[in-house]
Amino acid sequence: MPLIRMETSAPTSSENREALALALSGIAADAIGKPEAYVMAVVTEAAVTMAGKTGPAAFLQVCSIGKINQQVNRDITGRVSDLLQEQLGIPADRIYISFNDVQGVNWGWNRSTFG
Repeated sequence: MPLIRMETSAPTSSENREALALALSGIAADAIGKPEAYVMAVVTEAAVTMAGKTGPAAFLQVCSIGKINQQVNRDITGRVSDLLQEQLGIPADRIYISFNDVQGVNWGWNRSTFG
């Protein structure tokens, strides 16, 4: 049920997007402590500006039913920032990450919800 979704202005090939999605999925599963079998990771290329400027930047959203807290959020932020710097050349100060703790009743899957 965890979701990690990234939109980035950094040019990425379809193969690179798949590799990034797999890496992000692993980071989310490990940090949140839920099986990767339940994680969805989405990577899309988009027009992104930051501080009124174009260039490499990324916005990520992390959603989970529980397990969203200060320690997890800092862990994910550090690991994702390192990954995006290494793989896409995006500086840490050009990355925003939003964390959302979702109630089970507000998360649908397999014709039902988790709550």
